[in-house]
This record gives sequence, structure tokens and C-alpha cells, in this order.
Amino acid sequence: MPRYLIERSFPDGLAIPANADGAQACAQIVGVNANSGVTWLHSYVSADRRKTFCIYDAVAPEAIRQVARRNGLPVTSITEVSVLTPYFYY
Repeated sequence: MPRYLIERSFPDGLAIPANADGAQACAQIVGVNANSGVTWLHSYVSADRRKTFCIYDAVAPEAIRQVARRNGLPVTSITEVSVLTPYFYY
């Protein structure tokens, strides 16, 4: 399955609390994604919390756009990626 890097912009900053409410919000996103065969692997959040860089597995970029709309999440860009690790060369 293809892997993608999704960049998202949050002008007011990402506001997911580090508590049960935040866990519930993330679980809800995972559930909506699963219904469309999309898997959120992990995300990186900028220090100012205005950008996220998320790693997803999905059959196509359009599947990611669809679940983003259902989850009320912005999508700035979607780029298909592969893993490059320095340890591959050892």
C-alpha cells in the first residue's frame, strides 16, 4: 500500500489536549479513517503547533482527502513517499 506525507496548516494552532478528550478525538479520527481503508501512522507537529506532517497509508491521495473532509481536517499537500534510512547502507 502506498505511503504518504500529508502537510496540514492550522492558522490558530493545533489544539488536541493531552488528556482523555484528546485521546477520544484521535480515536474518532482513526475510526473514520479505518472505514475508508486509510491508516494514520504518526504525525510530527511544529513547535508553534501551526503545521503538522502526518504519515498515512492509503490506496490513493483521494482517499486521504475524503477522510480529511469527514474529520474536518485541512490538507495543504499530499506527497507519496518511501522510507530512506542511513542504516540501509551498512
